[in-house]
Amino acid sequence: MSDVTPYLLIAAVLLLGSLAAGLVRALRGPTLEDRLLAVQLLGTGGVAVLVLLNVLLSASALLDVALLLALLTAVAAAALTAREVDHD
Repeated sequence: MSDVTPYLLIAAVLLLGSLAAGLVRALRGPTLEDRLLAVQLLGTGGVAVLVLLNVLLSASALLDVALLLALLTAVAAAALTAREVDHD
């Protein structure tokens, strides 16, 4: 076990806490803007967790999944923004 591994595990736990807070905000709202920011937080936190897991497990496939999640987050943000513009 490397000297850096405990710090990476602590960072992963903190990121998971951030993801939990984002999930609560996404479910509770109250406005669409709150939910949009929560979706962005979930995407960014998810990418960060996947990159940390890639470093810890040396599984290069996790980087591909992280890139895919980043793209999906951008598409979701664009879709929610377009939905908000259509309703005005």
